[in-house]
Amino acid sequence: MGSVTKAFVATVVLQLVAEGEIRLDAPAAGYLPEFGLDRRITVRMLLQHTSGLFNYTGDLDPDGTWVPGLPSTGKEWLDNRFHSYRPQELVRFALSKPVKFAPGKDWSYSNTNYTLARLLIEKVTGHSFDAELKRRIVRPLGLKGTVVPGNRAQLPNPYAHGYFRYQDAGEWKVADVSRQNPSLLAGAGDMISTTKDLQTFFAALNGGKLLPAKLLAEMREPHPTSDPLYGRYGLGMFVKDLGPACGTVLNHNGSPPAGYAALMYSSPDGGKTLTASVTAGDAAFDLAAYPNLLDGLVKAAFCGEQPAS
Repeated sequence: MGSVTKAFVATVVLQLVAEGEIRLDAPAAGYLPEFGLDRRITVRMLLQHTSGLFNYTGDLDPDGTWVPGLPSTGKEWLDNRFHSYRPQELVRFALSKPVKFAPGKDWSYSNTNYTLARLLIEKVTGHSFDAELKRRIVRPLGLKGTVVPGNRAQLPNPYAHGYFRYQDAGEWKVADVSRQNPSLLAGAGDMISTTKDLQTFFAALNGGKLLPAKLLAEMREPHPTSDPLYGRYGLGMFVKDLGPACGTVLNHNGSPPAGYAALMYSSPDGGKTLTASVTAGDAAFDLAAYPNLLDGLVKAAFCGEQPAS
């Protein structure tokens, strides 16, 4: 499911907020002192991507220059896709890079934030994220195919195969990448699920079954300068305005480095949802056309418009 993982992580953090175990506006360093985080970085900033921390899979520096991170694209990722990472290793790599901006002063999507949020859950509860997710979400909702795999590279059977198109010595090739080690994105994009489970989870979350109303409202409070492609970012979900004739949809999409993508959308009351799993093949991925096609699909589902072909 890739970054759809972030919606699950944010939900567990907010459940701990509801229980008084975590304070949203407390310094994250107070819970995770071992990393020497800037004490201005709050838990809320981690969930909303306003910490300014470098994204360990690569990031733009303030002048727009791309700064490579851990192998996460192209043949470099393909050759390295079975490497195992520890969450602490990912965080320390990110902290070795300059910050993008002072905490709370801007918005920038960073996987580092959610790896820290996962470690926060584990520190506060004394249990693994996997154990907390099962206790709080997976078992209560009866999710049958939702897994935190750790560093296991094999998908549970049965599974859809994922494919990756890459360039090798000037020649385009396609590899089956159904087997890959997801530990590169611990807490940020490492979970495995099914379209049915994602529908059940997101309908329950937006239907008010997982969080108190006040915290669900905080989750949906969008940051004004966040990337508008999927909407504006709240706490673990995007809030997208489809216009006066249609209203708001809530979503979080995602993909691991390669092979798969997941879509997860819901109406504000959880009564209508759209979930999908996507993979690529031997055709080039059209980055220009994809946003328009996705927008058409969402409006067809939630507004009754005819999608573009």
